[in-house]
Amino acid sequence: MGRIAAFGRLIGAGWRLARNDALLPRELEELYPPSILALSGTVRLLAGAEARRGRPGERLARSLEGLGPVAIKLGQLLSTRADIFGVEFAEDLARLKDKLDPFPMEAARREIEAALGQPVEALFDDFGPPVAAASLAQAHRARLKDGRAVAVKVLRPGITRRVGEDAEVLRLAARLVEKVSAPARRLEPIALAETVIKATELELDLRLEAAGCDEMGEVMARDGYMTAPRVIWEGVGKRVLTLEWAQGAPLSDPATLELPGLDRRLLAENLTRAFLSQALDHGVFHADPHEGNLFVQAPGRITAVDFGILGRLGAPERRYLAEILWGFLQRDYDRVARVHFDAGYVPRHQNVAAFAQALRAVGESVFGRPASQVPMSRVLIQLFEITALFEMRLRPELVLLQKTMMTVEGVARRIDPEHDIWAAADPVVRRWMTRELSPATQAKRFADEGLAALRNLARLIETPPSTTVAVVEDRQHHAGLWFALGAAAAGFAFALAAFLR
Repeated sequence: MGRIAAFGRLIGAGWRLARNDALLPRELEELYPPSILALSGTVRLLAGAEARRGRPGERLARSLEGLGPVAIKLGQLLSTRADIFGVEFAEDLARLKDKLDPFPMEAARREIEAALGQPVEALFDDFGPPVAAASLAQAHRARLKDGRAVAVKVLRPGITRRVGEDAEVLRLAARLVEKVSAPARRLEPIALAETVIKATELELDLRLEAAGCDEMGEVMARDGYMTAPRVIWEGVGKRVLTLEWAQGAPLSDPATLELPGLDRRLLAENLTRAFLSQALDHGVFHADPHEGNLFVQAPGRITAVDFGILGRLGAPERRYLAEILWGFLQRDYDRVARVHFDAGYVPRHQNVAAFAQALRAVGESVFGRPASQVPMSRVLIQLFEITALFEMRLRPELVLLQKTMMTVEGVARRIDPEHDIWAAADPVVRRWMTRELSPATQAKRFADEGLAALRNLARLIETPPSTTVAVVEDRQHHAGLWFALGAAAAGFAFALAAFLR
């Protein structure tokens, strides 16, 4: 898809939003500054009477559904934040999670037979109509030859081409935003767009999702906050995925929260703790936990599906996340500020104490208050203003983490409007800090780092002179390196002994 075609599709997206009065909706006029207010009146002239029907969320859902899978993903994220955008708006967008128009059964059967190389009847005793349809795929209920109920996920025909087109439009939009908006540059729009595109492209190979589901099932079993269905590997292909049927009721159905015996507080806590334990303890997490991907049973059991997007954190990122959360839990804003500087999230020329003061202004407005009394939209605005004031730039490697944290908190608050995310996080973060910062763990980490340094020195010494830049050309220099190696070993031993003492 060329740049001209992408530009045309971008203009078309703006036209569709304007025609549906979803670009600058009339209901929000009182919030617009004067410059935007004048523009909104002009844009609204483009909308026809029929297109303006319905609430803002309904109009936006209609628009996003016609704009393709990447736009629908955005709508799914917005739908999880009723505390920011309002319950009505979130519910109007909820249909984007799993209630889109399905494609025909005949097309689904063709996709399955092409992916698995055998007729549908060879694997399934029964293959039913679609029970859920989302942006990239739809799910069918089926029964295996041994009688087990399974869910069969099938990619939409032509979806690979559509995602490729969306990716070019998103790249173009990111470049335009970076070029014309100086304040937006710190959000790294181009890097952000590439992160979203990469994550979406990975979802187009269901063999990878099968592997992700299998891996996450093992991870989840260690903590017990959440479970994953078993993979039926003989029913897995690039465009087809078969899983055991997820037990429970879909969280996307509002009636689910009224199930007898359901403990909404426990359910919300389990969701928050599942995400944190996955991210902190294992470095891998389900990165798309909206209501359409969660099934629940009383009193607080959660089964997750759709593992097309997994987030991963390295050891340093896990440590920074844990220490930031712990600092907030202890209301130690100086510590939180120092971690931000150590991680490089805040430029070095900024003032640590001033940043701690700004964090205190956010934290103290939240702690000790019921969740229903904390206006998250105001908190997010304040955080955005602080990040701008201290020149914090978006970290593309943390985009999935931040997006997932936002989704998890939004879903948890919908389950339990009084959900206290800090109280729910405390046992998981406390466990991590106790384990990872204990003397034994610190000694092991120190020893591992020392051994790695010794191995690197030994490797340098053993490297033939012809492959180096004349740094080990003669015996004298080799002797110097051996002396350095011995000194490093001795110093390491003395330091380790002192630490353990």
